[in-house]
Amino acid sequence: MSIEIKELAESGLAAFIDFPYTLFRDHPHWVGELKKDTLHLLGLGHPFWRHGERKLLMAYRDGRPAGRLAAIVNSAHNSFHGENCGFFGFFDCEDDKEAAAGLFAAAEKYLRAKGMDLIRGPVNPSTNETCGLLVEGFDSPPMIMMTYNPPYYSGLIEAAGFARAKDLLAFNMAVPAGLPARFEKLLKRINRVGNITVDFVQISKLDAAIADLKDIYNSAWEKNWGFIPMTEDEFAHTAKDLKTVIDPNLVLFVYVKNEPAGFIVGLPDYNQIFKTIPNGKLFPTGLFKLLTGKKKITRFRVLTMGVKEKFRNLGLASLMYVKAYENARKTYRECEMSWILESNFNMNRPLQLMGATPYKRYRIFEKVLRVH
Repeated sequence: MSIEIKELAESGLAAFIDFPYTLFRDHPHWVGELKKDTLHLLGLGHPFWRHGERKLLMAYRDGRPAGRLAAIVNSAHNSFHGENCGFFGFFDCEDDKEAAAGLFAAAEKYLRAKGMDLIRGPVNPSTNETCGLLVEGFDSPPMIMMTYNPPYYSGLIEAAGFARAKDLLAFNMAVPAGLPARFEKLLKRINRVGNITVDFVQISKLDAAIADLKDIYNSAWEKNWGFIPMTEDEFAHTAKDLKTVIDPNLVLFVYVKNEPAGFIVGLPDYNQIFKTIPNGKLFPTGLFKLLTGKKKITRFRVLTMGVKEKFRNLGLASLMYVKAYENARKTYRECEMSWILESNFNMNRPLQLMGATPYKRYRIFEKVLRVH
């Protein structure tokens, strides 16, 4: 039985997207994004590809698809971080080391030809989208915009010569009926500072809120590992997508003396619906399930949050956590906060004090391609 690695033309994009749906058709926990969304993300019209390049690869064993991988060059990342790093993403494979090795070898060859010194991943296609390989917490489905893979994936990646670069954590907690006493004291201390206000987003003022979100996001995350500022086009595109799934009760801003200082964006866990949509397609029945299933969603995910560096000594992260959960309690029973760097003590500690537990671990891998 032989392995063949093929570079896919744009005409092969549909087969590239279809592969994991076939691979995990009967898996109890895997949840795929809607195919139309993945098609849009990988389509060259997406704003990411104005500063990115990709090579789509498919492994075939005796003519049958056995794995897929995208090799990615992100010039915005390399400019911002001052390195020549290529990436891999959209990795899915049978438990087949030969197929995986062939895919990674082809990706590495492409990235070396592009002048890259490192390869890092998985990112799909950057840290502003889904990223990380699940290495702990395989016993439950992923929440919205988080990845899922079976345990053998890490072995395939390590066998191809990759090692751990960073770990990312997902925290889980029941939406609390009440808060620990220490948080009541903390809120009183924060309130004594004065000139701090918290506002939940209003749909009628969403465009203005998104401008504040961009201001805080690029400032708050600037020094985080792997961060890449979004371009104007990318942010506008992401904001447009958020408008279709947003729950205003899960999006809040905190202001200090009327200056935008921090934010939280939570999303209902639409994966509870996507899991029931056959083959990731909205038509003919998926759209009905999506429209009728919204009221049955019981979980949400804190997708992103940030506090500007100059305000981080005021306890604003704890304040936002508390206010978000007070509002979420009306509708949801469970929450995930993800992803957060394992080393980010300022974010992780308040969550643990509230009773949140790290229940899933994701890993970014890295490999040296050439040494100067």
